[in-house]
Amino acid sequence: MSEIVWQGRFLSAVREGTWEYAARNGGVSAAVIVAVHEGDLILVEQMRIPIERRCLELPAGLVGDEEAGEAIADAARRELEEETGFLAERVELLGDFQSSPGMTSEDFTLVRATGLTRTGPGGGEANEDIAVHLVPLGELTTFVVAKRAAGVAIDAKLLAVLGPALLGGLAGA
Repeated sequence: MSEIVWQGRFLSAVREGTWEYAARNGGVSAAVIVAVHEGDLILVEQMRIPIERRCLELPAGLVGDEEAGEAIADAARRELEEETGFLAERVELLGDFQSSPGMTSEDFTLVRATGLTRTGPGGGEANEDIAVHLVPLGELTTFVVAKRAAGVAIDAKLLAVLGPALLGGLAGA
């Protein structure tokens, strides 16, 4: 039997036996977007309050937080354009993943966005302060290592696109 210890707009703290975890409210999930434009991977960097520093990430956003029943592809298109200023013609669902299954029930769908058109500067909503980075694929590992050395946190979801090359590059960083 689970017990809601605290509930906010998007999250609940839940206790189930001796286990405590955070749960997304109302079936809200997330879309994480892999988007490459003319050989550059589109990344975002923004302040993340829980870790008290900026974080380098793939563009992402909540699915169904504004409209119940929102399709993952529609949310991905909306979030990509809002955060980065790129509109995707096509969105391909690559699979569902768990963010941190020992701590949260949150899941996300990894998507690939293609047929990109620049519609604006991006940057997210006024309170988000999102920096957009267009990083040549061949320079991606070097860019991430430099950001990490500068004190920027690196979202683990970047491993989906960086793979073994990054693991070796970060080992001594």
